[in-house]
Amino acid sequence: MPAQMKNQNSQPKPKPDKEKRPPLESYARYSNLAFQMFAIIGIGIFGGVKLDQWLKIGFPVFTVLLSIISVSASIYVAIKDLIRK
Repeated sequence: MPAQMKNQNSQPKPKPDKEKRPPLESYARYSNLAFQMFAIIGIGIFGGVKLDQWLKIGFPVFTVLLSIISVSASIYVAIKDLIRK
């Protein structure tokens, strides 16, 4: 009898399923994330182009730098948002 009780207690309990979100909510969440990333990258590139035009530099230094920074920032925001939710 104690062997049966031991086997019953050692069985893992089923974990409750994660809350399933409606498909529309998931769609809205990821499309919002895509728009945020698009806006961050677009603003960074636009700012870099305008800075290069204003400073009249031959090589687009600020366009390259701000585009790399904005892509990094958008990835950071995306990861932060995905972890939080």
